[in-house]
This record gives sequence, structure tokens and C-alpha cells, in this order.
Amino acid sequence: MPTIAADDPSDWPALAAVAAMRAGEISAAAYADALLARCASGAELNAFITLEPERVRAAAEAADRHRATGAELGSLHGLPIPVKDSINTRDLPTSAGTAALRAFRPAADAGIVARLRDAGAIVLGKTNLHELSFGWTSDNQVFGAVHNPWDRSRIAGGSSGGTAAAVAARMAPLGVAEDTQGSIRVPAALCGVCGFRPTTGRYPNDGAAPITPLFDQVGPHARCVGDLALFDAVVTGDARPIAVPALSGLRLGLDRDAFFAGLDAPVASVIDAVLARLADAGVELVDAPIDGVDAVIGSITLPVQLHDVGPSLTRYLLDHDAPVDLPALLAAASPDVGALLKQFALPGAPSAISAAVYEHARDVALPALRGQMAAWFAQHRLDAMLLPATMAAAPLLGAAATVPVNGAEIPFVTAIARNITLGSTAGLPGLVLPAGLTADRRLPVAIELDGPAGADRALLGIGLAIEAILDAMPAPPL
Repeated sequence: MPTIAADDPSDWPALAAVAAMRAGEISAAAYADALLARCASGAELNAFITLEPERVRAAAEAADRHRATGAELGSLHGLPIPVKDSINTRDLPTSAGTAALRAFRPAADAGIVARLRDAGAIVLGKTNLHELSFGWTSDNQVFGAVHNPWDRSRIAGGSSGGTAAAVAARMAPLGVAEDTQGSIRVPAALCGVCGFRPTTGRYPNDGAAPITPLFDQVGPHARCVGDLALFDAVVTGDARPIAVPALSGLRLGLDRDAFFAGLDAPVASVIDAVLARLADAGVELVDAPIDGVDAVIGSITLPVQLHDVGPSLTRYLLDHDAPVDLPALLAAASPDVGALLKQFALPGAPSAISAAVYEHARDVALPALRGQMAAWFAQHRLDAMLLPATMAAAPLLGAAATVPVNGAEIPFVTAIARNITLGSTAGLPGLVLPAGLTADRRLPVAIELDGPAGADRALLGIGLAIEAILDAMPAPPL
């Protein structure tokens, strides 16, 4: 758990902040002011697309009046939470990071936002993202790039870069993100925060600008696993305490050839230190190769996303009475994202995925992959899989084609997405934990833990156990 500065509420975890507000030790208004001050001091990170301080203060004052009546308080009473700007909010625009939806105001909250508000949360603002969630940099050409809190010249990761940057910079302890192919986990890793992508379908995805219903999944960013567990309890309604296992005898599977090969040396040094610490604590690190990992992106992940994004966005725009249709939305999109989607996603697109390729990916290859992963966990008697979240620390902004790794330039997609793709494609719960900082540039490095599908609470328990033996991540040098 992060170190708490007693005199600065913006350093508190969500659990501590909510407990203090519920007990009357701090008012919701005072707490909101502390977070808004952090938002102002970190404005150059460009973490938010929409932030209305007076609206936040008014909601916090209403929370204080509610408490004064003696009424029952929700488990997120008075907690301001930033929400990725691809997730519908009834009282703030939802742009999905693209020009055509800049002023779009949905009539209703997304399901995830409604559940958080029902528990007493306040929407702090709408966070910046990679346009239409279609990328890993959050170098948004419409609203400006999100900057990494550890080094303003570097990417925050994407697509949920604004939420990760805001949480890392102490603008909020807990935020809402979304992950189709790493969009929670990549920015969590590069910004030095925790990220949790639950088993696909565990949380409601309605009201979120989609890519594909087969992989899309909303989830949280936080600075400690306890706050991720709080989020999970609120959204699922399961408030039972999460069991924290003993590390001695815990079995974690490692595919070293698939996920550890070629790591940038500063990243590898941090990862090796974590593995040594886990082994010293009695964790059994089980070498367990997974057949066919290299083929997953080409045979399943990309065909499904490129086929589904057009119909999925079309339905989203219609269902929520958006002011544009898909052709108009893509006509106004930035060249980097617009050109790609026009090539694949519009009706009659020149490189559209054929029905035969898509149906094989969806009906044959994807079920086989998910069955294979269930069998892999069972065969090796594994509690979770462990892997480095990314091959390299945060790359420089504007250098998205390649990334320097050990003196060579490798494709950006390999450095950033090679390791995170299997988990989301297979529908597994994935938990990113900060592992430390590189010795050369003091940039965050992260591990990812993936569990069997449906084992979300067990994975969070493993995260709590491992977090307790890792060094606390300091605040970035704002």
C-alpha cells in the first residue's frame, strides 16, 4: 500500500478517504478541494478532457448535507472518481476522444457509472484517452497528448492514459478505465499504478464506446490493490472480505520464452529482482510454456477487433442518439486513427475482414484458446500466471513506430502489446502491480498477474499478498 502523508488527503487510498469522510474526520468538500488542487497543479499532464471544479464541489457539498441528515452512507461516500471519456455520463460530455463527439451528451450513465454513483461516488471529470480507444499511446490528436507523470516527454500508455496519469499524480485514488487489448494494463504499467481488468463480462460494459463485445471490459486504476478490491465489491455487490493467501506454496506459471525474452535491460533488472523476492518468500515459480502464443494476435485478436469495431460503433451511436453516424465520425477523425478504421471498419472497406476469417476466429480459434488456457492452469496446478507487463518502460511521445530496446529498434506493438494480448483475448482477469523503477531513467516497471477465468477475487487476494512484499511506489516528481 502506498505511503500515506497524514497532512495531505490527496495521498490517501480510496479506502482511507471514504472511511474518513464517513466518520466525519474530513468533509467531502474539503477532500474534493484537495484533489482539485492536485488536478490544477498537474494540469500540464493533460489527463482530463472535461473537468468542472464547481460541479465537483457542489456534488461534494451535497454529500456532506446527506451525511448530516444521518442517512445511510454508500461505500464510496463522497469519493471523486475520474472516468475515461469513452464511458457515458449523463451530466458531462462523452467524446471517446474524437472530434465528432466533442459535444455529445448521452441521456444516461453507463452501467458502471450508475453503480458507482449509487454507492455515493462523485464523477470527478472525464479523462483523456487514445482516440476511439484504438491505440496504446494516448497521444490524442484532437485533445492533445496525455503526458506521463514520471517524465512529461513520454507516453502515459493507452488507451486509458488519462485515468492512469490522474491516479498516479494523486488527482484521485481510484479511476475508471477500459481494456480491449491492454488499455487498462498498459497505462497502469507505464504510469506506475495498479490496474485490474476483470474476467470479460464481470462488470457491465453498456454505455461504453466499443471495439468488440468479445474483448471489451471496463475496470479500475488505483494505487493499491485494496482500492481495486473496493471497486470490485461495489460493482459486483459482493462485499465479503477477500482471502489473502500465504505466499509460501503459491504457484505462479511463467512462460519465459513468450513473455520474458528480449526485455529491455533496465526492465529485466527490476523483473528479476521481483522474481527473486517472490522465490525468497516461498512462491513456486513454475516454468510452463503455452503453445501458440505468438499466433494469437494475428489469428484471433486483430481479426475480431477489426471486424467488430464498425458494427459495434454503429450500434453505440444509434443506441445513444449520438449526433453523427459512423462514416461522419470517421471522416472527422484524426489521420492516425481515421485512416486505419476507414481501411477496415466502414461498409465495403478495402481491407475488411472476411466473414470466413472472422467466423473462424470467433467460433473456432477463440473457444480453443480459452479452453487451452483453462487446461494450462489446471494441468500445472497454477494459481496465476506472472509476466512482465511490457518489454520496455514508457517510450518517448511522438516515436510510436519503434521503441529502443537493448540498443535495437523494435516495433512499438511488440514492445508494448506482446505480453498483454493473451490475457484479454482469452478473457482472463489481469492485475498489474508496480514492480519498481528503472535504474537509468527512473521510469515505472510492472508485473502482470493473470488468473483463470472467473477467479477474480482469488487473483485480487494474490495481488494483496504480493503487494505486501514489494517496495511501495513513490509519488511521481510533480
